[in-house]
Amino acid sequence: MYSLFVDTDSDMTPELCEKYGAHLIIMPYTINGKEVKPYIDFDKFNGKEFYDILRSGVLPVTAALPPQNYIEYFEPEFKKGNDILYVHFSAAMSGTFNSMRLALEELYAKYPERKVYTIDTKSITAGSYGVTIEVCDMYKQGKSIEEIQKWAETEVEKFPIYFYADNLKFFAKSGRVSGFKAFMGGLVGIKPIIHVSSEGKMVSIDKGRGRQVALKKILDYVVNLQDHIEDHRVIIGHTDAMELAKEMEAMLQKQFNNKLNIEFVEVNPTIGGHCGPDCIGVCFHGIHR
Repeated sequence: MYSLFVDTDSDMTPELCEKYGAHLIIMPYTINGKEVKPYIDFDKFNGKEFYDILRSGVLPVTAALPPQNYIEYFEPEFKKGNDILYVHFSAAMSGTFNSMRLALEELYAKYPERKVYTIDTKSITAGSYGVTIEVCDMYKQGKSIEEIQKWAETEVEKFPIYFYADNLKFFAKSGRVSGFKAFMGGLVGIKPIIHVSSEGKMVSIDKGRGRQVALKKILDYVVNLQDHIEDHRVIIGHTDAMELAKEMEAMLQKQFNNKLNIEFVEVNPTIGGHCGPDCIGVCFHGIHR
């Protein structure tokens, strides 16, 4: 027996976890000096309200979970005699996984027969969701940890995500995007195109002048890198930009003859605080990152 854990930084919600029988790890953020725990301090994420606060000039901050939180998540399953499979957002983007390591040292001393297995999606938000939701499918089908891990050995690298930065100050403040300054250039209307590398880090690789050009560049990446795209979900992530997300959907469906299974996800607030409002990204099955 094993239990599946996922996290909110992968855009997973309580409703999805109930559907698949997964457990949800909450990643908090602080805004206006107050720590907020998604789906604990609120039932539903109000994206418009959150991103309007960001539009007003507020910059949220995030911090790693303390080890005790991981103990509180995992120990009840260990007590039941269950191992754990945790599919998580990129370990290269957060110090929270050092806290998890410390928690596991304590738990393994107490429950030496139990183990937490992990799959690092090496991505965030919609990119991490693309991998996580496929694992959820396999979990619901009764696949073993070994079967899922074998799948992940090759498939994690085949879920690229490409997105653009709309308001440069959010990504600039986060400091999490390699090469970002080189693409800023101080030019009005420039939208850096960012992807998540095989190392699980955000890298600025291109730029477009204006949103429409940026959307077209993202489409080009999808077209050039896609691999059996029609057999997998295509995830469009957005930060309170559903109208733009619909434009992206129309462009994709036109390109692929309306054969795509497209899902929309609103980027969770913990990650959205680093992205800012009005961003669009696409995760799809590709030949590589």
